[in-house]
Amino acid sequence: MEIRSLAVPPYRGFRTASREGEAAAAALEDFPGFLRSPEAETLQAGRNQVIAVRLSPDRDAVVKIFGTRGVQKWKTLLLPSKGLRAWKGALALVENGFETAEPIAVFERRRGGIAVESVFISGRVRGGREIREHFLQSSEVVLRRLLSSLAPVLARLHGRGIVHRDLSDGNILVFENEEAAAAPAGGGFQFLFLDTNRVRRRRPGIFNRARNLVRLGVPPGLQPFFLDQYTAAAGGRFRRRRFGLSYRISKRVFISWLAFKKRLRLRALARRLRIQ
Repeated sequence: MEIRSLAVPPYRGFRTASREGEAAAAALEDFPGFLRSPEAETLQAGRNQVIAVRLSPDRDAVVKIFGTRGVQKWKTLLLPSKGLRAWKGALALVENGFETAEPIAVFERRRGGIAVESVFISGRVRGGREIREHFLQSSEVVLRRLLSSLAPVLARLHGRGIVHRDLSDGNILVFENEEAAAAPAGGGFQFLFLDTNRVRRRRPGIFNRARNLVRLGVPPGLQPFFLDQYTAAAGGRFRRRRFGLSYRISKRVFISWLAFKKRLRLRALARRLRIQ
């Protein structure tokens, strides 16, 4: 994938280059002007903004604007901004053959070496279902097919030295070929990874592989099946028993941590309402 520098003062960054995307590349030169287009649609507001835009007649995109404050802002003196991390994470996935929203461009606006604003622009993905919908609604037969397709993808992801540090149910989109999924051999699923600012190039050991999987809401009754499928795909000297133990320990710690955070929120709310 060819990468080109991009400068739209006071922003600097990079964009991908392709014959099909040159019209969209011209639109990028108007950043942030195209965000004010009547066609622009705010999908998420707040510290981080997500805006859907049309860069060209045949190119829809999603613009994610990351806000920074406090310690996170000062970290960018030494570390990449969230926008740049999203860009690098998306490129890592694409270069290794994994599906993600097409990386189009990244912008940073720095002041005194600090990234006061960073922007990641990717292709807009249509269709697909968050994997959480399958975990909540699909039958066991479908879930087994899903997990037998997902586990090798995740094993290959880790084997290529890539870790998604927020591998949660909302960050995996599932696309299904109904005819293939209905076949006796199963399959027919494709997976697309989102929230690429949490993607890192890092070759994990067995414990870290297991810990990376615990955010997925795999139903408890199917977790042994999922681990079996992952272990088989990892191959070689990968030990199922040790991997399973690491997964169970990490899962319990993660669930306990979620419960602890939930209690903290309730207590904070009670204090604000002066009922505790």
